[in-house]
Amino acid sequence: MILTWDIIRRILEVLWVINIALAVWTVFRSRRSVVATWAWMLVLTILPGIGFILYLFFGRQLSHDEIFAIQEEQRKTRNHYLRQQKKMLEEHDLLPQKERVPRARMLTELNLNNDDAILTFDNKVKVYTDGPELFDQMIEDIRNAKESVSLEFYTFYADHLGNRVLAALEEAASNGAKVRIIYDVSGSRGTKPAFFDHLRELGGEAQPFISTSKKHWFTTPRLNYHLHRKLVIIDHKIGYIGGFNIGDQYVNQSKKFGHWRDTHLRVIGQSPILMEVRFAMDWNTSTRRTNLEQFKLSELKSFTIKRKDLSSIDNVAMQIVSSGPDNQHYGIRRGYEGIIAGAKEYVYIQTPYLIPEDAILESLIIAANSGVDVRIMIPCMPDHPFVYRATEYYAKYLVAHGVKVYKYNDGFIHAKTMVSGSSISSVGSANQDFRSYTLNFEVNSFNYNSALAKQLKDIFEKDLDQCTLLTNEYFAQQSSWLKFKQYFSRLLSPIF
Repeated sequence: MILTWDIIRRILEVLWVINIALAVWTVFRSRRSVVATWAWMLVLTILPGIGFILYLFFGRQLSHDEIFAIQEEQRKTRNHYLRQQKKMLEEHDLLPQKERVPRARMLTELNLNNDDAILTFDNKVKVYTDGPELFDQMIEDIRNAKESVSLEFYTFYADHLGNRVLAALEEAASNGAKVRIIYDVSGSRGTKPAFFDHLRELGGEAQPFISTSKKHWFTTPRLNYHLHRKLVIIDHKIGYIGGFNIGDQYVNQSKKFGHWRDTHLRVIGQSPILMEVRFAMDWNTSTRRTNLEQFKLSELKSFTIKRKDLSSIDNVAMQIVSSGPDNQHYGIRRGYEGIIAGAKEYVYIQTPYLIPEDAILESLIIAANSGVDVRIMIPCMPDHPFVYRATEYYAKYLVAHGVKVYKYNDGFIHAKTMVSGSSISSVGSANQDFRSYTLNFEVNSFNYNSALAKQLKDIFEKDLDQCTLLTNEYFAQQSSWLKFKQYFSRLLSPIF
């Protein structure tokens, strides 16, 4: 018996060494942030075997083949528009005199250089914060479509709202409009491909994002890379962008969450053309291994510049900025950083998840300690407990360093907004967390308009009536067990 246990102990020691060696080789050979690298090292070391399985499904990066396919599609589709924009930049000072402030000019150039984000004008914008109102308008627009409907969402549930949206899409398809849908399989759990069969019979198409056949599920990492974008483009001229997904909980029908507070934009004008360019790239990448028809460049519309007074909500200057694991420029995160770093008076942020990278964390603290009014609004309840505890950790850290953090008490706040100064704002799908910065495929609008900035600022200040200001005393009275969960969640937050 002594010999047997001694052999077992030695075998376990050898396996432990092999596990650590494999962990080092597996994690360090991939290009990722230092924080995420050491977080995975911790998981692989303390959970031998189990940790490797977790890494297999959640930690592997996109293959070079997939990244190349995405980048090649972007190059082919966007270059034509990019050439137009750079020519316009050379010929014109794009921002009219009234709105020509250095930080707006710098931010537009930052977004153009990081993500080839083209600046458009003549955008009429309406802000929605209520799900039922938003989807009533969206469904009406879809039903009235004459040429095309392009729709991509992280979540498209086969519930009551999902069926309402699908019925509108089927009506549009039956009237001759070209209907295309991209959805994320993980975010749309429970929605089977058969849900879209009738739409397909009517000539519409629905495709999971970067789908692979079942025989490739083991070799292709997908569980940790989500399509988190929420876009709708109708007849090349009406666009929707923001934080709402398609499901009953987003129209206040969830017993758990109750009132769902989010922010979405309806845009009529030039910017929907660029939203459709984004959709076309995602569609062609997702369908390259299928028999589905590609999105042809001839289907995309060209845009023009008619510079007017940008103080009107009917003429918002806008850039559509996207980011994802295929792009190491981190366009949206750097755009957020640019807004914070350039703030002189205030920065108001709404986000369901507050797990910022060090650069943004320090930017927020520097701004707050430089006299800028920095306010962040987070939910009062979790939709993902692990992520929420990490959010609480960073909220406590920011409060201790002079940032004002509020908990929204009237249901669940899911908005992803940032507004600063007299004219700069951002609305889209990207949260303030590691996942949105580096892992998810996201899309945001960066807006340059005084009326829109004022409206988003007013919405934030009205939401404060439903909030509790978090203080150092609030966090000091929390239990040791809760604090442990916050610290532990923060430790692993870069990878899950």
